[in-house]
Amino acid sequence: PTPPSPPPPTMLRIILVIVALVCLGPSTTLAFLPAADPPRSANMSRSSTISAEALVDPTQRDAHYGGNVAQYLIDLHDTKSTFNFCGGMMFQLVLSDALREYLGKVAANGGDSTEQPTIAPSSQGLMSALPNYEQSAAADNIQTFHGREVRKVKDAAGGMGFALHLSLANGNDLEGWTKQEIAGYDGWKHDVSRQWRTGDMLQEEGFTSFKDKFGPDAFTLHHKCYLHYDGFNKMWLSAEDGCEGTPSGDGGMMAKLKGVLGL
Repeated sequence: PTPPSPPPPTMLRIILVIVALVCLGPSTTLAFLPAADPPRSANMSRSSTISAEALVDPTQRDAHYGGNVAQYLIDLHDTKSTFNFCGGMMFQLVLSDALREYLGKVAANGGDSTEQPTIAPSSQGLMSALPNYEQSAAADNIQTFHGREVRKVKDAAGGMGFALHLSLANGNDLEGWTKQEIAGYDGWKHDVSRQWRTGDMLQEEGFTSFKDKFGPDAFTLHHKCYLHYDGFNKMWLSAEDGCEGTPSGDGGMMAKLKGVLGL
């Protein structure tokens, strides 16, 4: 018998999308499908609607946020946005509760506030190029931040188990760098020579909610971080060792599925 003709390409795409939705579950939003506006927490300093384009497109970002970088970081956190590191490693941006609250107060004062986080020009593409740079654990929540790259994170956006955790420096932050992290900080060195920390280690040092927040298998390396532009006005979140990522509209697994469908 003559085999049946294969379905046309458009029909095949529809079938694959349906299969993906069934397999991934109702809680997953495909990057190439229209998504509902993300929920905004009660303590947001503005109630304006966020578009996905405003989070990733430089022109729309500047039109929407102006100089209110604090609000931009809040919205990236609240929407569980990912940063594309190293050409495909998707790290969800996670602010500590204390930093989220602090940035909310800064954002409420508008883009002209002297406490607004700064984004360095493209000519300062490495932290060592910043004015008054020094190799130390010091951060000011304006030009530099205390951060952690976290691996094996439960339910991390992007589907890769990665998160970039920023916390409040020089303040009362239960998720902030521990005394041991501050004393031993050497983030200008290569990762292989540095001290990674398990959840048990961090909880013994004082970050008692680490495993509740990131999962029992999560482990981490702390980095001092800053923000800078590139030549195309894209914003990058960069660690002191030069590893960096930019806000991405596609999660890792979703981007791969999108490519398979040719969309």
